[in-house]
Amino acid sequence: MPGEVVAARAAGAAGDAGVVQVTLRHTGRLNAMSRAMWRQLRSVFESIQRNPDERCVLIEGADGAFCAGGDISEYPAFRFDAAALRDFHENDVWGGLQAMLQCDVPIVARIDGACMGAGVEIASCCDIRIAGTSARFGAPIARLGFPMAPREAQLVAGAVGDVTARQMLLEAATFSASDMLARGFLSRVTEPALLAADALGTACRVAALAPQAARMNKQTFRALKSPVTPYGKAQAAIENIVNGTPDPYAYADSAEHHEGIAAFLAKRPPVF
Repeated sequence: MPGEVVAARAAGAAGDAGVVQVTLRHTGRLNAMSRAMWRQLRSVFESIQRNPDERCVLIEGADGAFCAGGDISEYPAFRFDAAALRDFHENDVWGGLQAMLQCDVPIVARIDGACMGAGVEIASCCDIRIAGTSARFGAPIARLGFPMAPREAQLVAGAVGDVTARQMLLEAATFSASDMLARGFLSRVTEPALLAADALGTACRVAALAPQAARMNKQTFRALKSPVTPYGKAQAAIENIVNGTPDPYAYADSAEHHEGIAAFLAKRPPVF
């Protein structure tokens, strides 16, 4: 099964609370994101954005994990061709993340267990992040022989901070929930047994407040993060990186890319 991203009325929420529960589910893979799941993520959040009755989103992973990263079992089918790799990151992955970023409905993340790579990217799109004490965070893709895609790296660095992003990507460092709370990424940390109720309660409190004001606040926050034209250079810089020379996806057929993914799938240490 390629996994799924599903939306439903949050269980335990009042019937008119306007809380929609989005669940990442990939059984046996710690909810690792497949290509199909990225496309579903985009569809789900575009639908939420169009629905004026939605007041808050609660996003979580199934079965005790948030999201352990990408579904590496799919990677040999497309990652070693630069054009296919670009399509994956620029359309599948960024399409899903951008739909979250452009959603005016407040998003609460309930983070339990593994939150790695793609999980950190998805969490970075959320407004309020609540984690269990057992949650772990990181993006150790250097062990797989490839970098984080430019837009995704910009997103993560903006959310976790430059120092933490560099540790995640250059050192393959992982962090506890208490670490990420101290670094400003999390809103709060709670005991695992209380996490579901805490996150749902937060989403219900958000949903009970003025929905138009919430959407307008999110639009303001989004505008504040955008560069001021013509003086701002941040957007031009990322576009130059993504579409300029050298091609950031030219590493697709590199030896270390092949080795990193082959080693992971073979359950052996990579040799770079």
